Amino acid sequence: MKVYSFYKYADIATLLKTKHTHIGAAVYNILAQNALKVFVKEFSFTSAIDIVPIDDIPKSGYAHTAILARNLRTKYLLPYYGAMRAQNDISYSAKPLQYRRNNPRDFMKYRKRNENVILVDDIITTGTTINEAKNEIVKSGAKPLFALTLADASDL
Repeated sequence: MKVYSFYKYADIATLLKTKHTHIGAAVYNILAQNALKVFVKEFSFTSAIDIVPIDDIPKSGYAHTAILARNLRTKYLLPYYGAMRAQNDISYSAKPLQYRRNNPRDFMKYRKRNENVILVDDIITTGTTINEAKNEIVKSGAKPLFALTLADASDL
């Protein structure tokens, strides 16, 4: 599945690390406005597409991926909150690919709402989280179109 990222991780790492701080919600909202809202303006959609934020569990008072999904909202792009949440509390931060493969996110069963889905996450590193989410969507009978992330850290 194609993943579109708007920044290199190294270019905005300091901003992304505010994720679970008191200023994180504001920082993520500004990043989303400058990348995701601009991205959406370039497309014309004519049917409902679910925007699925990955693991949008509120921490520190907000869910960073929910902020990203909200900034994608249009007449046809509809955030689907709480649809792709991990059933465990494993942190992948700074963990190698093998650790991620050995400890899957174990997403809850995805309940199809619309035929087409766009996944949203803040960072792509190895792609394991997005692939696991994509597989849950496919099992439901929905079609994952692509994924959007703020930053690409795959070259680190």
